[in-house]
Amino acid sequence: MRASRLLLAAMLVPSMARAGPLTFQQALRLAQADAPSLRAKEHGIDAARAARGAAGALPDPTLGLSVDSFPISGPLAFEPNRDNFTWVKVGVSQDIPNLAKRHAQQARADTNIAAAQAEAVATARDVEVATALAWINLAYAERRVTALDDVLGRLQKIVRTSPQAVASGSARPAQVIAGEEAVAKMQDRRSELIAAVAQARASLTRWTGDPAPEISGPIPQFDVNAATLRAAIDQHPMVEVASASADQANADLRLAEADRRPDFGVNLAYQHRDPRFGDYVSAGVTIGLPIFTRHRQNAQIAASEAEAAAARAAQEDVRRALADKLASDIADHVMHHEQWLRARDTLQPLAERRVKLETASYAAGRASLADIADAHAALADAILTTLDREAVVAADGARLVLTYRSEDR
Repeated sequence: MRASRLLLAAMLVPSMARAGPLTFQQALRLAQADAPSLRAKEHGIDAARAARGAAGALPDPTLGLSVDSFPISGPLAFEPNRDNFTWVKVGVSQDIPNLAKRHAQQARADTNIAAAQAEAVATARDVEVATALAWINLAYAERRVTALDDVLGRLQKIVRTSPQAVASGSARPAQVIAGEEAVAKMQDRRSELIAAVAQARASLTRWTGDPAPEISGPIPQFDVNAATLRAAIDQHPMVEVASASADQANADLRLAEADRRPDFGVNLAYQHRDPRFGDYVSAGVTIGLPIFTRHRQNAQIAASEAEAAAARAAQEDVRRALADKLASDIADHVMHHEQWLRARDTLQPLAERRVKLETASYAAGRASLADIADAHAALADAILTTLDREAVVAADGARLVLTYRSEDR
C-alpha cells in the first residue's frame, strides 16, 4: 500500500509542477526539461560515450580447428594412424592493429562524443528560442482578443442605443443595419483572434509538454546589443557543430595515415598426432606489409584530406552565414521598432481621436451611426496593428538575443 502511494505521488509530481500559469522563464525551464528532441540528443551522447569504450580495443581472438596432412591417396590413403605427419590442430590467433591506428580510433570516438554534445547544445538553443517565441506569441494573441473586446464593447453600446435614435427621428433606420453589420464584422475578426490563441497555445504545449498552458507575468524585453551579439558569433552552437564535424574529419585523416603503418598478429597452435609420433606446439607472428600505398593508403589519405578541407570550409561558411543573418535580423529589428513606435505614438492616437470626434458629432446629430462604426473599425485596426508590431519587436528581441548570445550568458 505504501509503495502504491509513493508511485501515485511520483506520477502526480510532473502534473503538479505544470499546474498553474507559466511565466516566461518557467516556460523555458520546462521546455529544457521536457522537450523530446533534447532527450533524443542526450541518448545520442550516451551512445557515443558507450561506443568510446570499444574504440582502440583489440579485435576478438580467433579460434582455429583443423586436420592437417590427412592422406587421401597412395598406400596410406585414409589411414592417418599409419603415418607420422597427420595431426589435429587447435590454434588461437590475435590480430594487433598498430598503436597509431588504435589511438586514432580513440581520438575519432572522442570527436564523436564532442559532436554529439555540440548538437545537443545547438538543439537546446533551438528549443529555447522556439519556446520563447511560442510564449510571446500566446501573450500577444491574448492581448489582441482583449483589445478587440474593448473596442467591440464600446461599439455595441452605441449600436444598442440606435433604435431610440431612430424612434426620435435623429437617425435613419438604415443606420441601425450599418451598425449591426460593423459589429458582425468585428465579431468575425474576434473569431479569427480566438483561433490564433488556440494555435499559439498548441505551439507552447509542443515545447513545454503542458497540455493547457496559461501564461502569466510580464512580457520580457530584450536589450539587443549588436556589437555583443556579433562578438559571440564564433561561439555560436552551429559554429561549434561545424567545428566538431571538422574535428571528426581530421580524426579520419589521422586514421587513414595510420593505415600506412603495419599491423601485427600472433598465433599459438597445438598439433596432436598419433601417440607413437608425439605432439607439437607452434607459435608465430604476422606483420602486415603496406607496400602498395600508392593505390590504397595514399589514395585514402588524399580523400580524407579533401574531406577535412571541406569540413573546415563548411565551418567558415556557417560562421559567415550566421553573421549575415544576424546583420539582416538586426536591420529588420530596427525597422520593426520604428514601425511599432509610429503605430503606438501616431496611428493609434489618431484613431482614438477620430472615435471621440465622431462620437461627439453623433451625439450632436452631425454624424451617422455608419460614421461611428467606421471610426471604431479603424480604431480596432490601429490597436491590432500596434499590437502586431509590438509582438514582432518582442519576438525579434527574443530571437536575436537567445539565438546569437554567447553560452556563458
